[in-house]
Amino acid sequence: MATNIVWHKSSVGKLHRQELLQQKGCVIWFMGLSGSGKSTLAYALCQALYSRGKLTYVLDGDNVRHGLNRDLAFKVEDQAENIRRIGEVAKLFADASIICIASVISPYRKDRDACCALFPEGDFIKVFMDVPLQICEARDPKGLYNFARAGKIKGFTGVDDPYEPSLNFEIVLPEKGNNITSPYEMAETVISYLEEKGYLRA
Repeated sequence: MATNIVWHKSSVGKLHRQELLQQKGCVIWFMGLSGSGKSTLAYALCQALYSRGKLTYVLDGDNVRHGLNRDLAFKVEDQAENIRRIGEVAKLFADASIICIASVISPYRKDRDACCALFPEGDFIKVFMDVPLQICEARDPKGLYNFARAGKIKGFTGVDDPYEPSLNFEIVLPEKGNNITSPYEMAETVISYLEEKGYLRA
């Protein structure tokens, strides 16, 4: 890290942006296996919050690899750097008082914990898509599990690479004992949490 740099402070701060947008910035970090519904729910949540007049931005794992992270592969060290960069961008959005919605597999606990450490307490909201591997593999919307089983993709999470669950989450979806499975209904669960914690007001 460079040492000959200085942080320039703006006269317009986080509280000013909160007042302007009438919301508080945070990151909602959707995690889980490929095919668990992270991206579908992320965009459903984005739409639901937009309809309430709230400003959000989705950082989708695949989309980010089209630009910012296009130089990264899927090796362990590249996955760690992928998550680090997404975490830093999410931090900027949250500081801008935007509700950032990140949809990334993020299989390793230490990488998620490092992202969480970037944020003030409570502003990194972990949402675990608790969908079993067999269901994710049956869905296989991108055909990736088939490729992994055929040996065409190496180090695929859930097949020949582990997924390390977090030790705690703010939200687990779908909720146990609840028949709600629609992305828009699950989005309402997240919105209820945001309302309760005060993120939807200045």
